[in-house]
Amino acid sequence: MTEITDFITNDYKPIDSSETVAVIRDFFEEVNFSHFPVVEESIYIGCIAGHDAETFDEDKQIGQYRYALEGFYARTNMIWLDILELFAKNSTNIVPVLDDNNVYVGYYEIPDVIKFFNETPFLKEPGAVIVVRKGILDYSMSQITQIVESNNGKLLGLFISDATADSVQVTIKISLGAMNEIIQTFRRYDYEIISEHQEDSYMTSLKERSDYLDKYLNM
Repeated sequence: MTEITDFITNDYKPIDSSETVAVIRDFFEEVNFSHFPVVEESIYIGCIAGHDAETFDEDKQIGQYRYALEGFYARTNMIWLDILELFAKNSTNIVPVLDDNNVYVGYYEIPDVIKFFNETPFLKEPGAVIVVRKGILDYSMSQITQIVESNNGKLLGLFISDATADSVQVTIKISLGAMNEIIQTFRRYDYEIISEHQEDSYMTSLKERSDYLDKYLNM
């Protein structure tokens, strides 16, 4: 089974803080990266954005612009949804990866994470999707799982797709099971049914959105 960490790459070595801005500009002209990790004595100190490098003095070392480096990164034990969120929040197509001891391991590229996303059972396996909402202090992931499984449903995945100060919205994908009974049980437990989708329309839309995110972050 493929793990998200299988997509960590080291095709390009991180930029050393002693490199000149001129060298870094040449690097960004050759690659399609929005950012790239910078290390100092092998320790990750942040990412330099390609558009920022264009504004710096080409004769200076990048280490002289530490204040401009962006500090985002993923951990080796981070789940793919959190990694995908890092790409979106930082408008980047590359995310550095550190281990638990803050040692630089490599980096993820957005096409690889999107590919992994599209191969997960949540997208790949046929099924139906239910979106439910409940008070933030009242919902329970274990209760949601119990509701599905008590109606002979097979849970393919679930995640919090929206949240406010008062409530959370949970997207659930289910294969097998009696959908009507599952929905009615959610209602008995005071979950509001936001929407219910069969595989075709909802999953096609979700895949289109992931493709759009891929294209947007590679602009």
